[in-house]
Amino acid sequence: MRAVIALAAALGSLLLGGCLLRLGGQQPLRARGWQEEEAGVAAVTPKVVQALRSPLTPLPQTENRYELPSRRTTANKNGIYQFEQASKCKAIQDNILSSSIKKKRYSEDYYLHIVTKLQNCTWIRRPEESTKFSPLGSNMSYEVDSKKTILITEDIFKMLPVSSPLSVYPFKTCAVVGNGGILKNSSCGAEIDSSDFVFRCNLPPTTGSISKDVGNKTNLVTVNPSIIAQKYNKLNEKKTEFLENIAVYGDAFLLLPAFSFRSNTATSFKVYHTLKEFKATQRAIFFHPAYLKSLAQFWRTKGVKAYRLSSGFMITSAALELCENVKLYGFWPFSKSTEKMPISHHYYDNQLPKPGFHAMPKEYNQILQLHGKGILKLQFGKCESD
Repeated sequence: MRAVIALAAALGSLLLGGCLLRLGGQQPLRARGWQEEEAGVAAVTPKVVQALRSPLTPLPQTENRYELPSRRTTANKNGIYQFEQASKCKAIQDNILSSSIKKKRYSEDYYLHIVTKLQNCTWIRRPEESTKFSPLGSNMSYEVDSKKTILITEDIFKMLPVSSPLSVYPFKTCAVVGNGGILKNSSCGAEIDSSDFVFRCNLPPTTGSISKDVGNKTNLVTVNPSIIAQKYNKLNEKKTEFLENIAVYGDAFLLLPAFSFRSNTATSFKVYHTLKEFKATQRAIFFHPAYLKSLAQFWRTKGVKAYRLSSGFMITSAALELCENVKLYGFWPFSKSTEKMPISHHYYDNQLPKPGFHAMPKEYNQILQLHGKGILKLQFGKCESD
């Protein structure tokens, strides 16, 4: 009973094992965008941001009223071209926005067509847009099994951190690395590893030759309890193999959805106790169920209606709260590239998700919108190498 009372008093400010919910402070966290890559980018005005359009470069002006007509003509043509290009990019954004609120299912070819066009639009950071994204909440029932509750015993209460495990936020630059096959031969590894904080999904491989494409720096990696069950027999055995495999992640946090389904709880707690038993450098933390529930409700209003959000989409949302600049790699839910070349589902295998469990195209539609609004940056294809 003491633990329950203590929890009731603490849940307003305490992260439930790394829920990534408030992380201290009284003001809601604000999502931020990626850094401008090109010098001389025009300042973004709120009016332009609200219109979802790229900043337009004003028509060149000159102090010399007697400028030669040919130079004025060239300047006017450049201004007209930039205006037309910005108008086209705004139309693309409007198209993405309208498709997100319709119930119609769109084909891969539709999205590939949109991405092909979007790649030609100059990406501009728009901090003003970021202030609109801050889904929060707190209570203590299961996220998906919402009619079921869990009694916070003394043992469970001791697992919870006294203070936020990510107390040094906001991070300047963050990389959220998905597991899409588009990462193969991308040469993005060095760029990913240069980020201040790197998020990864579901214990992916990062060593060997693949590291040049995906990097190996890891600060936080999600762990689906089904992986622990299937690959490590719920840690009833194969503990040594598990510890050897996660050693590649250094001192990363292992983020588990212990309170999403009741069936996830025991396995998630087993990971926590195994790490503690063997004094592993990694640390297990748990998503707060109310945070995930609020997150699902927030994205449902944006048209993402699925049984459950994907792990990649969850940590993307969390990264927008924890980081000033967010860049996504390996997010590609399609079976082919914009050039119609086949792409495996993951960069390490081609195992498809359960049909109907996640709404991948709808999630990707939202990611495209966030990219277009300048809230985060999505890496398309290969990274530039030095």
